[in-house]
Amino acid sequence: MPYRRLPNNDSARYRALETAQQKVNNSTTEDLALSQKTIQRLKYFLPTYKQANIYVNQSRTNRIQKNKQYLDRQKKVRLYISHFIQVLNLAIIRGELSPLIRKFYDLQNFDKKIPPLNTEQDIILWGKKIIEGEAERLSTGGSPITNPTIALVKVQYEKFIQSFNNQSDLQRIYIKAQKKISLLKEEADDIILNIWNETEAHFQNIPDDLMREKSIEYGIIYVYRKNETSYFSNVNLNLTA
Repeated sequence: MPYRRLPNNDSARYRALETAQQKVNNSTTEDLALSQKTIQRLKYFLPTYKQANIYVNQSRTNRIQKNKQYLDRQKKVRLYISHFIQVLNLAIIRGELSPLIRKFYDLQNFDKKIPPLNTEQDIILWGKKIIEGEAERLSTGGSPITNPTIALVKVQYEKFIQSFNNQSDLQRIYIKAQKKISLLKEEADDIILNIWNETEAHFQNIPDDLMREKSIEYGIIYVYRKNETSYFSNVNLNLTA
């Protein structure tokens, strides 16, 4: 025998509630399997839950769409910072600059290698040190590093910082949306459970196959065990979309 499976994520919960609401909208009062109390709960809760779902999905989409640009900018600024430091070290090796200038950039321990640029925090830290260090060195009368110049490094750094801040904001919005919909989950589950219990109780005196057929119209999802086949096996049972 098939068994019913309650929704296990927000999208599935919304579909279950929306299906029940559509059934209510398209039926006369005397034909409905639900109590007026449950119908009213569904009516007032569904718009709030719908908006919460839209908020979560939109915030997730915005974050994903902006992520490619963010990763591109992260890759480029890492390259510019790395190249600037490499050019600086090569100039020192050639004797064109004094090893003592590394102090301006806090690079005393990186005479033969590049400081770590693996994380966002690394990039922010060393980008700031390089930009400020070059400005301080130039103020003492030093010649500018070229290819890349600090101006080019600064442009890429500022673009990265802007993108980093935007992604951080989008992440905060997404987390806020998730928290908001999480607060509604318990009530959604309770309303769905009431709808399903009332529906099956209403149709309990008719044959099982017909009962399940009518119950599906209210959003109930039945799952057949392995090797069980039925008309209801063709019903969309995807609970993870």
